[in-house]
Amino acid sequence: MKYSCVIFDLFGTLVDNTSRDEYNLILTRMADVLGVVPKDFIGHWKGTFYDRMVGALQDTGSNILNITDHLGVEVGEEQLEEASRIRRDFTDGMMVPKPGALEALREIRKRGLKIGLISDCSSEVPLLWEKNPLSSLIDVSVFSCVEGVKKPDARIYLTACERLEVQPEECLYVGDGSSHELTGALYVYMDPVLIRDPREKDPYRIDRDSWEGKEIQSIPEVLELIL
Repeated sequence: MKYSCVIFDLFGTLVDNTSRDEYNLILTRMADVLGVVPKDFIGHWKGTFYDRMVGALQDTGSNILNITDHLGVEVGEEQLEEASRIRRDFTDGMMVPKPGALEALREIRKRGLKIGLISDCSSEVPLLWEKNPLSSLIDVSVFSCVEGVKKPDARIYLTACERLEVQPEECLYVGDGSSHELTGALYVYMDPVLIRDPREKDPYRIDRDSWEGKEIQSIPEVLELIL
């Protein structure tokens, strides 16, 4: 198949995913700052996943206040700012390109293919994106919290294709399978491939695809698929 574009997922694909333990630890730190029971905070935070991903909760502070209101706890401005900073710094720390990712993206561009990104993410990611070294190598970045729709909804894939000025059939889609993203890509006639990184330990994922299609273990292997 001749591709004109490669579209990547972000977390678990171009950058490492967090482990369940790491995720819960950060939420516990936020709960401690806010003076709420960690178990209660963690449960409510995970319950807001969809609203965070589609931008219904527009920023970290809004999400925190939504939860503390439900818990009947009043928090001060300094507490809110500190808890938000913990979350933002955690997200920033996660967004380090995987080994070989930057080099692979440069080679994809050198071969004349366009590069897109579709990420299910909350508001912290767009705020941090411009300073990330990946951003300058990606032609179009589509964030669910900005678009108001998340994977596997066909609209988010088609939005990326429209902005890239390509047809879905011309796109190789690379992702770790969270949020049924691979079956979503297949539904719109992209060619999906699962990245299954052997370095990962107990990654935190939402609604992972049960995938029997093509697989790779690292981003540089994408180059073998676009020969």
